[in-house]
Amino acid sequence: MTRASTLAEAFAEVCAMQAPLNARLAAYADKLRELNFPFAEAYDDLVARLFSGEVGNMVPELGAALPQFVLPDRSGLLVSLEELTKQGPVILSLNRGHWCPFCRITLRTIAEHNDEIAKTGAQVVSIIPDRQQFTDDLRRTTQHNIRILTDVDCGYALSLGLVVWVGEHLKTLMKGRGYHLDTYHGNDGWFLPAPATFVVDGDARIIGRFVDPDFRKRMEVDDILSILTRFRSDR
Repeated sequence: MTRASTLAEAFAEVCAMQAPLNARLAAYADKLRELNFPFAEAYDDLVARLFSGEVGNMVPELGAALPQFVLPDRSGLLVSLEELTKQGPVILSLNRGHWCPFCRITLRTIAEHNDEIAKTGAQVVSIIPDRQQFTDDLRRTTQHNIRILTDVDCGYALSLGLVVWVGEHLKTLMKGRGYHLDTYHGNDGWFLPAPATFVVDGDARIIGRFVDPDFRKRMEVDDILSILTRFRSDR
């Protein structure tokens, strides 16, 4: 990366990188530290807390059925996991929200591979706790290639054991940055999902998963494609 002097410049450079997803995410995290942005240390503290709390340890394992859900999309239409899997494999990406740069980088990178994913017969669905009116920018970022559903009050993430409280310090920092979770979520809980990625088959059986308390790390797109290709060849 060049010597980007602002986070906006760093974000744009990361999105333009010809590199795997986690290399992009690491580059953005490094830029947070280089610019001495207070979020860097606060994120380290949050991740340490998530590891100590063993967040993600209760998530279903490979071969298990992912719990069902019924969640609203941008138009208010209720969408079920059962309905989605009837159409083929589903890449289910749980994300923190439209405001999160790590989530935006992740979903933008996945969307860049939309044609390859579509050839396997799969579709990508992202679940975030933000109310529907806040999803439009994220939809544009992903060129409308990813279906975005709202996890009201983090209910589905909670069923997976993936909900965390941000803490007072990070809450203050987020407000200072203009990130108002109370407005985005429609409640004042200040809870977020720990991101995770699941690849499920037509029976909602988990054929691939990535769960890491460090939300700055995500499942590589190449790994997703490899899982889908292998699943298709085994049928």
